[in-house]
Amino acid sequence: MTDPVLLVQLSDLHVGGSENGVDPIPRLEAVIEAVRGLPNRPDAVLVSGDLTDDGAAGGYRLAREMLACLDAPLHVIPGNHDDRRQLREVFDLPGAGDEPVNYSVEVKGLRLVAFDSIVPGQDPGDFPPEQLRWLDRELAARPESPTLLALHHPPLATGIPEWDAINLLAPQREALAGVVARHPQVRAIVGGHLHRVAASVLAGRPVLAAPSTYWQVSPNFEQEEKYCMVDSPGFAIHALRDGELCSQTESVPFSL
Repeated sequence: MTDPVLLVQLSDLHVGGSENGVDPIPRLEAVIEAVRGLPNRPDAVLVSGDLTDDGAAGGYRLAREMLACLDAPLHVIPGNHDDRRQLREVFDLPGAGDEPVNYSVEVKGLRLVAFDSIVPGQDPGDFPPEQLRWLDRELAARPESPTLLALHHPPLATGIPEWDAINLLAPQREALAGVVARHPQVRAIVGGHLHRVAASVLAGRPVLAAPSTYWQVSPNFEQEEKYCMVDSPGFAIHALRDGELCSQTESVPFSL
């Protein structure tokens, strides 16, 4: 049995946020310490968007400084709260300015494809046809490489009306499924954005929304009801071993 490739996923850090008076920094510190305490060192760390709450350069610099404590390669994608230009500059991402942040990297035997799903100034996600064409070409370039597709908005429905309205709607999910279906090496699709763990299937591939390092949403399925926050930061772990990918989530005990 070979050693696994381990990718830790953090999401929705919201550095600079103050939702209901909650400070994201102590919770992010707790998650970082939990990752550092894992029995197996991760090969890389994915941060699936909303690194800051307001897109400020100082928040990105603080996030990078804190994440450096994980002593692992960092791969980040923007969320709906992020500023592409600032994120790209601080984290040395490919591309220029405000253009979508799309790229791929090799994490040992696992290929990570980062796909930008944000619409600047809006909460719901979307992607124009040219981005889907880019994704199709990028996946076609390495058909034999086990691949994890990462975007901020997970292509799934939760049944929670308030959150489904600000995620990827059915037409976007169907368009993405059409691309993914052509590439069997895609083992799973991961995102964040929802501030809760959620799972589904797209084009026969598992979809996982990772928990936030900040706060989670309680499962309120009533129409028009205000969401409730749960103070339980967490993260996800993706493990590729002998060609099989499995994903797990960890909740981090936290108290001030």
